[in-house]
Amino acid sequence: MPVHMQSHVRLVRFNHQLIVKLAQAVLSKVGESSSEMGLTFVGDRRMRRLNRQYRKKDRTTDVLAFAMRDAHVPHALRLTPWPLGDVVISAPTAARQARQGKRSLDEEVAALMVHGILHLCGYDHERSEKEARRMHRRERMILRSLARLPKRVNRTRHASRITHHE
Repeated sequence: MPVHMQSHVRLVRFNHQLIVKLAQAVLSKVGESSSEMGLTFVGDRRMRRLNRQYRKKDRTTDVLAFAMRDAHVPHALRLTPWPLGDVVISAPTAARQARQGKRSLDEEVAALMVHGILHLCGYDHERSEKEARRMHRRERMILRSLARLPKRVNRTRHASRITHHE
């Protein structure tokens, strides 16, 4: 299950190997162990542009998911591994949310990754209250089931300025 990870942020370093391992574990938990996905970490400005362009919301957000499943490709023509889609996470927003929620940045990134991957799998909390509850239950279940992995995120020396840079 290939996971292609990129980071476009300077003030947070990600342990590439462990982030990929986490994404693969989540894909396995949702029954998509043979799927391929992209994972990109960006700053707030880039995330705001993406949110404005694709969702018509002129503000940053924590995570966006771009599902390939929406493409109607006959099963016989699908590539193996089948591309599930891309998850984009705003590192500065994740850092702010971690501080506000009194969680580690590792925990926040894991929660956002699970949330994004569930969106790639067709879950949509904005569809209805019932669907929101279903998605939230699935998120909690996956996060509880994941083994505690070593630290995946390291802030650089100027991490206090993370919200001011992309």
